[in-house]
Amino acid sequence: MTEKRENFGSRIGFLLVSAGCAIGIGNVWKFPFVCGQNGGAIFVLIYLLFLVILGVPVLTMELAIGRASRKTIFKGYRELEKDRHKWHLHGWLCTAGSYLLMMYYTVVAGWMLAYFIKYLKNDFDSLSGEQIPEVFTNLRQNPAEMIIFTAIVIIAGFSK
Repeated sequence: MTEKRENFGSRIGFLLVSAGCAIGIGNVWKFPFVCGQNGGAIFVLIYLLFLVILGVPVLTMELAIGRASRKTIFKGYRELEKDRHKWHLHGWLCTAGSYLLMMYYTVVAGWMLAYFIKYLKNDFDSLSGEQIPEVFTNLRQNPAEMIIFTAIVIIAGFSK
């Protein structure tokens, strides 16, 4: 019995999802700060160089395994590995890494959603530049607010 897998509707959709995964929320969230602290344009060039050196081979490997096996990364390693090889262990690491990243990114995306809603409500209009970090401190000290925004992000991720 073969299970039907979803496919991308267009090539541009696949490219946008791939770019989103490669760039990531972490880069958008902290990249301008790190760039400013580490030399500006030269930091960007070095960052892009290492992104190509490290990212392209990993992306190519994952695409090749997915295309050849038509399965998830974990099941793909199991299907494609030769006898007495241990490549399926890397599949476990990929799966565990995906879950760890999901935990991080859903919280950060919840922060971004909270800030966006606070922006729409004009909560920042009366604050000075020195008072704005207090908004983040207050958000972190309010577990109910963090859980609500993180839950919204998770539910939105599961909905079609």
